[in-house]
Amino acid sequence: MEDNADVRVPVLVVGGSLVGLSTSLFLSRHGVRHLLVEKHSGTSPHPRGRGINARTMELFRTAGAEHAIRRAASVLEGNQGILQAESLTTDSSHNWLIKSIDPSGALRRFSPTGWCLCSQNNIEPVLAAQSGAQGADIRFSTELMTFDQDAAGVSAVVKDRRTGEHTTVRADFLIAADGPRSPVREHLRIPQTGNGELFHNVSVTFRSHRLPEVLGDLRFIVCYLMRPGADGALLPVDNANQWVFHAPWHPDRGETLEDFTDERCVEQIRNAIGVPDLDVEIGGKAPWHAAERVAERFSSGRVFLVGDAAHEMSPTGAFGSNTGIQDAHNLAWKVAAVLDGSAGLGLLDSYDAERLPVARATSERASARSAEHSHPGYAPPPTMGGGPGSGVLTTAMGYCYPDPDAAVVGGDPARPVIPEALRLTGDAGTRAPHMWLTRAGAGERISTLDLYERSFALLSSPGTPWQGAARQVAAQLSARLDAYTIGSGPGADLLQEEGADWAELHALDPAGAVLVRPDGFVAWRAEGAVADPRATLLEVLSTVLRRT
Repeated sequence: MEDNADVRVPVLVVGGSLVGLSTSLFLSRHGVRHLLVEKHSGTSPHPRGRGINARTMELFRTAGAEHAIRRAASVLEGNQGILQAESLTTDSSHNWLIKSIDPSGALRRFSPTGWCLCSQNNIEPVLAAQSGAQGADIRFSTELMTFDQDAAGVSAVVKDRRTGEHTTVRADFLIAADGPRSPVREHLRIPQTGNGELFHNVSVTFRSHRLPEVLGDLRFIVCYLMRPGADGALLPVDNANQWVFHAPWHPDRGETLEDFTDERCVEQIRNAIGVPDLDVEIGGKAPWHAAERVAERFSSGRVFLVGDAAHEMSPTGAFGSNTGIQDAHNLAWKVAAVLDGSAGLGLLDSYDAERLPVARATSERASARSAEHSHPGYAPPPTMGGGPGSGVLTTAMGYCYPDPDAAVVGGDPARPVIPEALRLTGDAGTRAPHMWLTRAGAGERISTLDLYERSFALLSSPGTPWQGAARQVAAQLSARLDAYTIGSGPGADLLQEEGADWAELHALDPAGAVLVRPDGFVAWRAEGAVADPRATLLEVLSTVLRRT
């Protein structure tokens, strides 16, 4: 590191919105010291980006933030589904595009948690507090001015926008979570691909005390109001008097933001809802642009893109922010492993190999969902369709890492990134299966997914040589590797519930084992016994960590 830098940190995070703060939390959980800079004066004041899918909630669960997030989201915990209607005063026009997020209860088979509706203005303070409590240095009103990199690290200059003071920073790595117009990505001259801009909206916050009377027992996540000339999307903020209306905006027709006066917005909201004299008090307005763009690469040297800096997606399905948070989670453990010396620098190459295909496939699914749902303001190409594998749950949880350069051994390169149906059975490169277990002696009920955060985990049956082999390999590589035996009787570290069979769930013989990465993805699976477990495991883990 340069001797003349004012601040020296292993990681500089640029951007302190939802994905940037998630990055900070995940780095903190791995004990990685970092500095986060955000040019705005605080967390988002606007209620947006609120759909948190089950996979992301699994990550927040292992990071210890789930309960705090659900408390912040409690006001909307009873809201379900996506409603389409010509107005809210005509029951005959109501069409539930999705009545319930998980109508069949299938999610319980796959996950220990579930979806959550938590607006960005509510979740960001939780993430900032959780990360700050673990020592993260988070600086709002601080803007990245310049940066450059060399073979050993990144040198940057940041500016305190309140005082004008400039600070030089030297970091091993820079993670850019600086949004869709990412100055970092632009500086790196990384191009983007995709269908580009899809549609534009103006997000209008407003207060209405009488709207709950109009809605009655209706509780939705979002309602697409389709009245010609007054279409838009209505979103509850507290189900009482705070609401958001997304008004279609057409800059291609010469419309400007100044055209969205308070008077126009009040009239459009009243007409869309179907109550000409509804009390509407406009609070604020914020433009937003739905787009389908994916950067051609997510890294350049020691600089990495996450979230909207890496990919933009249509809002339908809430895939954008969730994919971004999962980017950060994928990257955090790899950066931590490189910094503590347990992994080679080449491990970071797997970030692109894993996350770029997921972003491309997911962005296509998101655009298809907007077309299927006739999102107000969106006029998709006539060829746009959902296609196989466009289910929300499958897209959110079923994606995999088939690329040969992924940090996986034994993956199937022919496997689609997003399959047609959700299948989580322990295949290399997929999210490890969930099952309920009880810690022997302690009586604590946990999910297998709770085992995966800071360390690799090797699962095997009692009486097999895998646990001893894992301890030897962990010592030899100085790597974070925990080993657990799972069974129903004495000798098991973790007790499976009656009728459950962990080996069958992971599609292996009881003499086999499965190695799971810190992010909960299967790194490798031995479907049965091997001649030399220690040598085999040593080779596998060395390969995954790029130690060979």
